[in-house]
Amino acid sequence: MTVELAPITPTDFPVVAQFMHENLNTKVPAAAWSRALSVPWEVSPPNHGFFLAEDGRVVGVYLAYYSDRDVDGARLRVCNLGAWCVLDSHRHQGLRLLTTLLKQKEFHFTDFSPSGAVVPLNRRLKFTDLDTTTALVPNLPVPPGRGVRVSGRPDVILETLTEDERRLYLDHRGAAAARHLVITTPEDHCYLVFRRDTRKGVRAFASVLYASRPEVYRRHARQVGAHLLTHHGIPATLVELRVAGGRPAGSKVLSVSRPKMFKSDFLDPERVDYLYSELTCLAW
Repeated sequence: MTVELAPITPTDFPVVAQFMHENLNTKVPAAAWSRALSVPWEVSPPNHGFFLAEDGRVVGVYLAYYSDRDVDGARLRVCNLGAWCVLDSHRHQGLRLLTTLLKQKEFHFTDFSPSGAVVPLNRRLKFTDLDTTTALVPNLPVPPGRGVRVSGRPDVILETLTEDERRLYLDHRGAAAARHLVITTPEDHCYLVFRRDTRKGVRAFASVLYASRPEVYRRHARQVGAHLLTHHGIPATLVELRVAGGRPAGSKVLSVSRPKMFKSDFLDPERVDYLYSELTCLAW
């Protein structure tokens, strides 16, 4: 039978979500897959990825998350490549999904969760590896620093953030996997976005996705860790050195870090962040 390729539209969310639940990660409910495709920020996406169907049955899916980003005064259209799943019986057809996405020449592409087999494929397609060297920070019940406050309260966050930070917060406060904190001191503040993560089957980690002032986060990483432990029950934090601007005190650099990649003629690694992506929209 003919395998047809089509763009994912909102009417396809239920069948696509059910396929991803059954064939990629059964721990993520179909409703969560569907919700993740409805991004909370304002954007007019050309699609939500693409899917393969044979005789009306979904046999492959590649999700995509679109955003419009302001970078150095330029308005960039970004496509974040999300989860990719194809039935073994149709594996030979799977590459059509990726090549169709990449044919959208007006977009810059990111891939923040490539599986082991996808990494070398992306490299052949001229994706660039990000330096994802990651530090593990133990979250300990340390006393608060003098004048230092860590809060996840929306009112505190909104009254503290700058205009640009507030826009990021408002865009992501409805994202299923994004969690928000603000560090305040008498001199400055830092807006922090993190997600709860699983490593080797243990859901015991906070992964820092964004820090508006990395130096403030590094200086008060212990207070952030104490907040995550006492308010979220998370015993350890994972943070890439590129996100933190260096290694937080008391942390240990991991020997292996998860790959993340991008493909763009305009962006360089310093301008790539993890907002407006699958990492903020889908908890797994």
